[in-house]
Amino acid sequence: MSIATTIPSLSILMPVRNEEKHLPAALASLSAQSFRDWELVAVDDGSTDRTPAILARTAAADARVRVLATGGQGLVPALNLGLAQCRSELVARMDGDDVAHPGRLEAQIAHLATHPEVGLVATCFQHFPRRRIGSGMIGYQQWQNSLLSHDAILADIFVESPFVHPSVMFRKELVQQVGGYRDMGWAEDYDLWLRLAAAGTRFARLPETLFFWRERPERTTRTDPAYAAHAMRQCKLHHLLQGFLKGERSVILAGAGLEGRAWYRMLHEAGIRVEAWIDVDPKKIGRHLHGAPVLSTGELEHNGTKLLMTVGARGARAVVRQSTRQAGYVEGCDAVCVA
Repeated sequence: MSIATTIPSLSILMPVRNEEKHLPAALASLSAQSFRDWELVAVDDGSTDRTPAILARTAAADARVRVLATGGQGLVPALNLGLAQCRSELVARMDGDDVAHPGRLEAQIAHLATHPEVGLVATCFQHFPRRRIGSGMIGYQQWQNSLLSHDAILADIFVESPFVHPSVMFRKELVQQVGGYRDMGWAEDYDLWLRLAAAGTRFARLPETLFFWRERPERTTRTDPAYAAHAMRQCKLHHLLQGFLKGERSVILAGAGLEGRAWYRMLHEAGIRVEAWIDVDPKKIGRHLHGAPVLSTGELEHNGTKLLMTVGARGARAVVRQSTRQAGYVEGCDAVCVA
């Protein structure tokens, strides 16, 4: 029986559009994988450059490669089309401009085999080329790579997307059970992580750096409005209203800066009142903001109202978390960090 008719142990899902410059390197990194029993489901989403020719040439040389086309319907339709065509129960994501370490697939496959309770496993990643990486993205890389356990990932899942999408490997059935990918006006991958978390999926991250995420100005996360700060907040609020904030009429916001005020506006539109603000700035403490008092961390008392931590500065996050714990709040139960 040929490779083409045998169901592979792993499917690699790669949507791609106009990636002629970097696609050869991405494909070469897959060909160099120590784990060989895979198929690549490449979905050309309306490319107008040499991408289709590169994919066709690769498929002609390697029977493990299958090429589909959407005609340019967009990323989410491309992902869902490819996912439906993935024959394996395990699916690894990959993009056409990134690079996988030769041991990436083998390490993720092994982890899922020895941890059947895990539904999605990512790896640590590194941005490249390094000369283009600013301090903000370096901080994001360090934060994400520090989330090495299921509990750590869940504790910060409303802070920011905890996974680089093309670095993950997941059990296809679990993704299908929560509805696959959706186009909701915000990041399709973050929306998926939050639905998987709500469904009880267990997450993991390998401590080794096995994925290299290319930084460039035209990257989707840089150019697509779905990845903008406001869209990400809307995604968080949508999922909070279905879980943590379901039925709540008021909240306390820890953080009266720009991020906290952005959350106030969204909550107000959703019909949720801000009962009080918590802040460390002596210029704000004792005043009223949008009709609610601004209190110091020492004045915070657990009164049954749920609390959202909206401090945007990463360095201040630990301070706010400590003060909420001292006041008797339990993260995930009656407090959530959203920034």
